[in-house]
Amino acid sequence: MPLRLRRRVRRPVSPSRRRAAVTVVTAALVGSVFAGAVSMAGTPEEGTAHAAGEPRRARPVPEAETPAKVQARPALPKVRPSEIRTRPGTVPPSSVSVVQIVAHPDDDLFFMNPDISQSLHSGSPLASVYLTAGEADGVNARPRDAAGVAADKAGYAEARQNGIRAAYAEMATGSRTSPWDRIAIPTAGGAWAEMDVLRAKPHVRLVWLQIREAGSVNGDRPHSLNGLWHGRITRIGSQRSTGTPVAAPFTYTKEQVVETVAGLLERFRPTFVRMQDPSPGRDQRTGKLRDHQDHLYGARFAQEALDRYAKSPGHPHVVVQNYLGYPTSGLPHTLDAEAAGAKLKTLKTYAWLDGVADCGTVAGCGDLKVAARPTGRGWTQTIRYARSTSTSWVQPDRDGGLLAFSVLDGRLGIWRKTADATDWRGPELLPGDGIDGGVTSVALPDGRVSVYGTRTVLKDYRREVVSTTQTAPGGGFGPWRPLGSPERNDASGTSDISAPAVTVGADGRALLAVRDSRLRLASREQRADGTWGPWRVLGGTNLIGDPVAATDASGRGYVFASTSKTVLAWTRLLPGAPLTGPARTGLPPTTLSLSATASPSGDGVRLWFRKPASGDLRSADFSGTAPAPPFTELPGTGVAGFGPVSGGDGLLAVRSRTGFLATMSQGRTGTGKTGIGSRPLWTLDRFQLAGAPYAGTDGVAAMGLDGRLHWSPTGR
Repeated sequence: MPLRLRRRVRRPVSPSRRRAAVTVVTAALVGSVFAGAVSMAGTPEEGTAHAAGEPRRARPVPEAETPAKVQARPALPKVRPSEIRTRPGTVPPSSVSVVQIVAHPDDDLFFMNPDISQSLHSGSPLASVYLTAGEADGVNARPRDAAGVAADKAGYAEARQNGIRAAYAEMATGSRTSPWDRIAIPTAGGAWAEMDVLRAKPHVRLVWLQIREAGSVNGDRPHSLNGLWHGRITRIGSQRSTGTPVAAPFTYTKEQVVETVAGLLERFRPTFVRMQDPSPGRDQRTGKLRDHQDHLYGARFAQEALDRYAKSPGHPHVVVQNYLGYPTSGLPHTLDAEAAGAKLKTLKTYAWLDGVADCGTVAGCGDLKVAARPTGRGWTQTIRYARSTSTSWVQPDRDGGLLAFSVLDGRLGIWRKTADATDWRGPELLPGDGIDGGVTSVALPDGRVSVYGTRTVLKDYRREVVSTTQTAPGGGFGPWRPLGSPERNDASGTSDISAPAVTVGADGRALLAVRDSRLRLASREQRADGTWGPWRVLGGTNLIGDPVAATDASGRGYVFASTSKTVLAWTRLLPGAPLTGPARTGLPPTTLSLSATASPSGDGVRLWFRKPASGDLRSADFSGTAPAPPFTELPGTGVAGFGPVSGGDGLLAVRSRTGFLATMSQGRTGTGKTGIGSRPLWTLDRFQLAGAPYAGTDGVAAMGLDGRLHWSPTGR
């Protein structure tokens, strides 16, 4: 049972006296209990690792998993059934394994939900790893009540664990008091960690490494992950929670932290990893980090561990998604009211605002610091990815086939489909590691295809733009070509550059653009001999997210980038001419995820985006000679959701609020003066997608959380 402390933490008054049943298993029982818990993960067998990357069509949906029954689950926002139909097919939960790596308890709830609740409702194995104990100052009280409350770091760490257990239990089972089994497990770094297994759903696990936290967002704290990363200390100590089954304190070197996280990846064998942003940038006025130092350096330790895990043989392919943290404050909200309400409910459970008076521990049933502001700084109304928002990761070839590109195990995965084939071949993994999620592709006038992305170099930590091009039309791809970065060094801006946006003129010369850490647009242009000119700053202020680029039928190039209030545009009117701008588009605020394609009319390009706080879809056409005309809106789309919109010829593809891929034929709607005249009919493909979808002339492609390419042909 948890240890009893001499003081009690103030807690909300409630008639409920139910106690959460939590079993602590001692280290002596680790061998048998842990082996049993891991066997329930449902991850692929050693011999099936390659199959995890193969493209697949969804399987038939069992009757028990109809949309109406999924909607009845308590924490999952609903989709209006009159506006959707479900495509036959699903992804079995056993083919997906999710691992989340965060610095503190609550980073996942604030910055990764509703993705978490969607994974929990899917029934897929999920393990959430907390690097630090999150002990802060040890006072579990609202600021107004903190005076006179004695600091107890072990107790506060326990209270935060109690809040996380309650939140996950409620999301997974509907009851915050659903019991957990707490066990001590050995780590690859030579110490012990706590793992909690949800008894009702043992595929849901929480792992607490209980490393000391920095205790300050930006303050100089050498004894921290920051100090360990930079070599200011050689070892970092632990902060065990009051009730943990981990029996003794420990220390880790930098190498041991990496080994510990890599060992957990080997144990859980994920197909999808959620982690925080390792390059959030610095405030240019103050020089301070835009995010918590533990978030940044915890993510870099996770990157090192993932790089090591990727080089080990026999595991399923893994896709990685980074999430923005504190920088989401003040940006347009991405979630509709219903999804934001469900997310807030989970945070209130974590913050001990749900009316439970006693959870069987004197440390407290949740995080009372968060109870003072459970919405954070607008965080419960938003979820935002760092990169992985490009819809240009699939490219038609000149023979009518398709090429698809995604990052698996830190390498570029390539799939191919010929024009007369129904199935895809792949993935072929291109040599060269460290590739970040969020690649984009462009077609060259001679029939070849180029892929652009960014690469993280861990040795001296920096991020750079890279590209690879087919050696001949329809052929293989050459080695990665480094194209540098507009950043001076990592220290000045934490290597904070966006994913690249690329446009290619009729002369075959490419122009690439990125957002730099000073929140401006920077670009490099390809010369006639194929070499590249220097980086140039093209202006813009307070740009957020990834820019997008498109080329129209006349060979004119366009680049768009969002601010918190509008969208700015840069235009290249003639081949070889410089990119000029920024020009004001007159568009209202967006959720920052943009996509652009050549306009169906043949004149200019069409920009797709979403209305903040609703998920509704909007589009606007640009000719390059005038501000955008009034935008077109699809109000009440029924699927809501967030993220980029892929607008192909006759098709739309988006992420729905359930996390499923949603597609719609644009031919089923009529455009009126203020929007769509008829109610759209959406089709849901019942699998959760990673990153952005692609909608083309003959189908829709998306990467799943199972690390596979999913393809839905037109008319299926």
